[in-house]
Amino acid sequence: MKSYWKFTSLIVLAAMFLAACAPAATPMATSAPTMTTEPTVAPTATPQPTAVPPTPTPQPSTIVDIAVSDGNFKTLVAALQATGLDKTLAGDGPFTVFAPTDAAFNMLPAGTVENLLKPENKDKLVQILTYHVVPGNVTAADVSKLTSADTVAKLPVAIKVDMGKVMINDATVSAADIMASNGVIHVIDSVLLPKDIVDTAVSDGRFNTLVAAVTAAGLVDTLKGNGPFTVFAPTDEAFDKLPAGTVESLLKPENKDQLTAILTYHVAAKSLPAMDVAKATLIDTVNGTPLKVQVDGSKVMINDAQVVITDIKTANGIIHVIDSVILPPKDIVDIAVEDGRFKTLASALTTAGLVDTLKGEGPFTVFAPTDDAFAKIPAATLNALIADKAQLTGVLTYHVVSGRVMASDVVKLNSADTVNGKPVMIKVDGGKVYINDAQVVITDILASNGVIHVIDTVL
Repeated sequence: MKSYWKFTSLIVLAAMFLAACAPAATPMATSAPTMTTEPTVAPTATPQPTAVPPTPTPQPSTIVDIAVSDGNFKTLVAALQATGLDKTLAGDGPFTVFAPTDAAFNMLPAGTVENLLKPENKDKLVQILTYHVVPGNVTAADVSKLTSADTVAKLPVAIKVDMGKVMINDATVSAADIMASNGVIHVIDSVLLPKDIVDTAVSDGRFNTLVAAVTAAGLVDTLKGNGPFTVFAPTDEAFDKLPAGTVESLLKPENKDQLTAILTYHVAAKSLPAMDVAKATLIDTVNGTPLKVQVDGSKVMINDAQVVITDIKTANGIIHVIDSVILPPKDIVDIAVEDGRFKTLASALTTAGLVDTLKGEGPFTVFAPTDDAFAKIPAATLNALIADKAQLTGVLTYHVVSGRVMASDVVKLNSADTVNGKPVMIKVDGGKVYINDAQVVITDILASNGVIHVIDTVL
């Protein structure tokens, strides 16, 4: 009997164990076999994802943003802020910036940066900074194809590729094509300093004699000043055209005044690009005596020198290269005496006591009769005229007009008042210009104190 209950207990335990391990039973249908009973527990709702705010689109960085965030351009950024150019370079652009690093600025002489950052030097700092900026988007591929580029400072930078390196003036591009929203940055290892007239002449290599002359005359500081100046610069070959020993003589200390007069005759105290030079008749010089401009086709002559290269722009002006040295003219009397065609006129001026007057500052315009013109007067009449000083003075002063009246101005006149007090009549007939009944045969002989027009008859 005990064995039976023991056996039965084992069977029950086994059944319970199997039931626990068996898979859950599928619910049974309670009615029609095609219908499924409802679940006894409601299904859990599908969880909704938590709303995540959209990631903002990063704003593109301007040239200034990049310079500020980089950390290697602190001096450049400070300079831009000091001049207000940070706002410009944060604008639409596009700009190409050759950006000097802090290390580049540190290469400048001690105190240079601090001095440039002073308010009184703002204009100079602006010129330096804008000398590092080229309008437009000029990538490295574009830069390497150029020999120069015009900057916002209105001065060109020189570009060359040397042994795989790209040079901007004397600075090397160390990193290129840093793209900004408003342009591109090329990093350079030196600060670009605009060259003045003297520095440009020194570095060019074609103006060694001119530089030596400017130094000997003590004009270096003047031509390194603010200007602006326009310099008609003779090359070394131009100086070589002078008679042997001339340059050596001029460079001697005792001839400094003469050298200064020659050099200042090549300088105008304003900026004159080539197009303005070509439109001029006269150009006032620092010497006080003007230069005469003549245009013959594509050839532009300054007195007797030809302009061979134009518009070399510098930090304080413009250089035009000429092929001859321009020597200042002598005064009216000296020209008449040395010319050889005015012996009678020169003698008459001496007799009338007018030499000192016509060697004065003036300016004067002289209608100068040649010896052939005086020869038209009967000998007796001429002798009587020369013997009568008052009458001779009256005749000679009738040939002189106050002021420097160039041929281009003469042809616009109907008459001109003379120093004598009486006017001369002027007319243009068939391309010929007449002063009373005398024909003008040569025009615009410049003198230091005026101009001479040659006539074929005594007035």
